[in-house]
Amino acid sequence: QVQLVESGGGSVQSGGSLRLSCAASAGYTYSSYCMGWFRQAPGKEREGVATIDSDGSTSYEDSVKGRFTISKDNAKNTLDLQINTLKPDDTAMYYCAAESIPRGQACPEPSEFAYWGQGTQVTVSS
Repeated sequence: QVQLVESGGGSVQSGGSLRLSCAASAGYTYSSYCMGWFRQAPGKEREGVATIDSDGSTSYEDSVKGRFTISKDNAKNTLDLQINTLKPDDTAMYYCAAESIPRGQACPEPSEFAYWGQGTQVTVSS
């Protein structure tokens, strides 16, 4: 089955940048998958951060628009999240997720993603 491994998290000061990466296992056609980044802060619900569908269309949570950029390399089986202008409120565990979808279909709700990584911690200090 699909396996996802995140990397790139760390501790940074407010205003800093990070690039998160997600390596997906070989043998799957990720061009037919919706892939996304989600995060969960202590005591809070998991929330969607950004998704990219099979056509390459992207969607972002309002609080990260203009600061976060999601990208996918289907040939390398990788999903990245460039995070700029980090804020303390961005502190959370960040997860990569994937779900197979028909061509042209929008990404599903977070609860419908079947495959998840173990997460990478992002901590932003003020």
